[in-house]
Amino acid sequence: MVDEDTLSSVLSDFARTLITDFPIQGILDHLVERIVDVLAVTAAGVTLISPGMAPHYVAASDADALDFERLQTQLGQGPCLVAYQTGEAVSVPDMRRDDRFPEFAPAALAAGMGAVFAFPLRHGDGRLGALDLYRDTPGVLDPRDMAAAQTLADVAAAYLLNAQARQEALEISDRFRTSALHDALTGLPNRVLLQQRLEHAAQRAHRSHSQAAVLFADLDRFKWVNDTYGHPFGDELLIAVARRLSAVVRPGDTLARVSGDEFVILCEDLAHVSDVVSLARRVDEAFAQPFDLAGTQVAMTVSVGIAYSGPGETVTDQLITHADLAMYQAKRLGGATHHVIDLRGASSAGDRNRLDRDLRSAMAGGHLDLAYQPIVRTADGALVGAEALLRWTHPTHGAVPALTTVSIAEQNGLISGIGAWVLERSCRDRGRWLAAHPGQPLDVSVNISVRQLMSAGFATTVAKILDATRMDPAALVLELTEGVFIEDGNRATSVLADLKGMGVRLALDDFGSGYCSLGYLRRFPVDTIKIDQGFVADIGHDPSGAAIVAAVSNLAHVLGLTVTAEGIETEQQHDAVAGIGCEHAQGFLYSHPVPASSILALLRTGLDFSVPRPGLTGEHAPQGTGQQRAAVEEDLGAA
Repeated sequence: MVDEDTLSSVLSDFARTLITDFPIQGILDHLVERIVDVLAVTAAGVTLISPGMAPHYVAASDADALDFERLQTQLGQGPCLVAYQTGEAVSVPDMRRDDRFPEFAPAALAAGMGAVFAFPLRHGDGRLGALDLYRDTPGVLDPRDMAAAQTLADVAAAYLLNAQARQEALEISDRFRTSALHDALTGLPNRVLLQQRLEHAAQRAHRSHSQAAVLFADLDRFKWVNDTYGHPFGDELLIAVARRLSAVVRPGDTLARVSGDEFVILCEDLAHVSDVVSLARRVDEAFAQPFDLAGTQVAMTVSVGIAYSGPGETVTDQLITHADLAMYQAKRLGGATHHVIDLRGASSAGDRNRLDRDLRSAMAGGHLDLAYQPIVRTADGALVGAEALLRWTHPTHGAVPALTTVSIAEQNGLISGIGAWVLERSCRDRGRWLAAHPGQPLDVSVNISVRQLMSAGFATTVAKILDATRMDPAALVLELTEGVFIEDGNRATSVLADLKGMGVRLALDDFGSGYCSLGYLRRFPVDTIKIDQGFVADIGHDPSGAAIVAAVSNLAHVLGLTVTAEGIETEQQHDAVAGIGCEHAQGFLYSHPVPASSILALLRTGLDFSVPRPGLTGEHAPQGTGQQRAAVEEDLGAA
């Protein structure tokens, strides 16, 4: 029989042990061990039970007790279940003489049980389960021992409630943490977890002097999918895309969904940059087959931007930013491709970060400028237009590629301001050219980015600039890529209609490098198509080059459009596009991009591209005959 001192000692020991963050199973194990030490029993067991659920969390002081606990739950019968159901202790001093458990008793006797005493684990009006005390011989349990056992069961129940509350809080915390770090739709890591992985990658790169890379993938035409099939269908497509991308990443890479239809792959511990190129190809191949969703097949493509950190360089979220910039460059090239960001002269991640900030002050510092590439009439080689090309000469890094400049401007929200500056500057330059050469027919072409066109008030900005510069709207050609139509076709149609209403002309640039380009010729109010230089480059090397140029040109003429061939570098190419019927052409055969002042010299002397010339030495190199070069050099010196 247990005395009060012994019971008090056990309870104190129980409290000291369980006041820590003991898990539920640990509390149960401790309970059965201590109770066998102080009471006249041979074994003890405990089972936790929840309404409507199978018993769980079973503890036992030995193998026999564990068998007895499991036997009751398997048969659905026994003192343990009665104590749990009634909230009262159950005493069976002689299992041979008890007829309350017709299925359990024979099995228990056969297993060596002589007596059993069950005590509910109570908490208020509820119960958690039951504590069972076993003897291998029949015999009653002293009333004081019965009371002590119930006291220990009640105390254990209180600690179990605390442990359950801790466990539930931990599970809720884990669920919240999981939801906070993972995308709810695809289950992929989200931007928060990606940031954590970047920090870990930075530490590893610093230790191992290894390289890392980020691939930023954006689905092409995803808005069209949502508009056509609905958002639930779009969600299913995103899930399917996540599965395909998960299948192509390397072990150890992190694939995250950062927003909408944008996915990021973080590649660490690169042995060679070719590993990333191979991964980019696998990403492209993942979209080779249409997605079959509920019997509907949808062909999708993806634009991928790639950015690298050098060996041992700090890996930060700027790597994601630059991969995002490269992705937009891929979009500008027509999409369905991957592009590695080109930050020439930026030798470190810190340099690249500063480019973002420096662009904000580049205009005020006079580091932004325009160059112009002449556009000629193929019939006679006359100069009839000039395409304005943005130039940023960084005081430290030198020339920054135009695509990079535009991408950074789009990311930093500067594209509207810079775009308006380019537009106004080119209109004013044309005004100065015509002031020196009145009556000269001369168009000026300006490239417009997707975000610039879609920005609020773009058409109003164009109208104000035309008015301020007294520019003839018909002489202004705004060049757009197919990405404009993919981004938001309805919005693009509305803005283009406003521009056409002003009399401005529209050109579709890099035609043939993207999607179903022929459809755009009928849907959107363009005046000119500029055939991508990739097709022109095949002329003289691949018969398909001239055939494609001829087919596109013929179709454009049927639709009442004019055609400009880009990338003309040889007289053979010039003769071919002229014979096909392309009205205009531009390329290095006629001139590299030159400063605005050089256009004055070309207007004065004209272009004579048929005269053989030495190799070109730079994008500002004077072109044409000796007389023409002298005139250009004179203008360059005065600029």
